[in-house]
Amino acid sequence: MDIELLLQTLVPRIAAIRRDLHGHPELAFGEWRTADVVAAHLQSLGLEVHRGLAGTGVVGRLKRGSSDRAIGLRADMDALPLDELNVFSHRSGHPGCMHACGHDGHTAMLLGAAEALVATAELDNFDGSVYFIFQPAEEHEGGARVMIEQGLLERFPMQAVFGLHNWPGLAAGQMALIEGPVMAGADRFEITVTGRGGHAAMPHQAADSVVAGAALVQALQTLVSRNTEPLEPAVLSVTRFHAGHADNVLPEQAVLGGTVRSFSAAQQVMMETGMGRICDGVAATYGVAIALAFERGYPPTINSAAETALCREVAEEVLTAGNVRTDLKPSMGAEDFAFLLHERPGCYVWLGNGPGEGGCLLHSPRYDFNDEIIPLGIRYWLRLVERALPCRAD
Repeated sequence: MDIELLLQTLVPRIAAIRRDLHGHPELAFGEWRTADVVAAHLQSLGLEVHRGLAGTGVVGRLKRGSSDRAIGLRADMDALPLDELNVFSHRSGHPGCMHACGHDGHTAMLLGAAEALVATAELDNFDGSVYFIFQPAEEHEGGARVMIEQGLLERFPMQAVFGLHNWPGLAAGQMALIEGPVMAGADRFEITVTGRGGHAAMPHQAADSVVAGAALVQALQTLVSRNTEPLEPAVLSVTRFHAGHADNVLPEQAVLGGTVRSFSAAQQVMMETGMGRICDGVAATYGVAIALAFERGYPPTINSAAETALCREVAEEVLTAGNVRTDLKPSMGAEDFAFLLHERPGCYVWLGNGPGEGGCLLHSPRYDFNDEIIPLGIRYWLRLVERALPCRAD
């Protein structure tokens, strides 16, 4: 079957699925309707379908030829806890929940790729197994980690894994990919400063948790400015500081929280141990007790060399070399595809979603996935399967 003729009929149906998913967003680990839509579509294609990993996860398998080689293609399914401000007909019908990151588009494109591969069976265009991984809870909750813990890679052995994310600000029709770190690791912290409360007019009788907390905010920044190698990117942001309730009372306690972003496991360790050291020092200086709770979140997303080179070749075949960017800097955003890349080699690419005008940016209440890039995503997945699992000569 001619691919271009196939896409003429396939893309409008996939776009309709995408808009249906956008209108029915579901939060992390609650993607039951989405999983039903995905599973039903895969089953209608005759694929082997498995459900239940991480609750709402769906894995479809397409086997062709005799090879035991296999790759995984992953799409995320969850939405974000936002009230959508768009007014188009397919806007979210669920208050406080919307697809503000394009996971509806990722899911739809991967469904389209599965259908395209089935429809081109007579071309005998690959040899091996393709696992279509539809993952819950990418946003903040680590659905990829849960799927792995529940046996994803043992039940569906694959030699490499690949991911794709739309990217506002990158022109539609372009793709970007980077060897090595592409998305940051993301850790969270909460710090509780406990002093001795008292009258605001008599501070000498108290141990001021607010002053200690303010000093702590400043001191923590030295981990980036003075303890991090200047060519090693890192971010430490205190995003919460809660203390007190009255103008004339020095509060007993202050609670601070925030995030740490970095691009290596060694940097994550350095930041955690450094925060503990600074907390101890500020506690001793101001006569308060400070407790640090540091929670490891997503590790850095690191693309392997061989798979990135392959994806670059595929992208250049699909989009032409002039539309494949390798000059973009890594993002300080985080992505739980990192857990899969920690277990298997692979590559995570950005597909241009357009300029992001009118607030059409990731995690914005005015975001919407650009349906015009659906055929590009399908072509990319299709060609990647053909290149990653080539037919062997007799």
